[in-house]
Amino acid sequence: MHTIEDGYKALGLLIDINWERLLFPAAILAGLSLGYFIGSTFGPF
Repeated sequence: MHTIEDGYKALGLLIDINWERLLFPAAILAGLSLGYFIGSTFGPF
């Protein structure tokens, strides 16, 4: 049980340290997806 708790704490620490490494690519993908959606919905002008 202690091994699971220690692993969970270590995973939480890694997420706390590196959250921006996950946030920035997610924001880029969200922006590209939104641009694709708007472009495909309204079409070329």
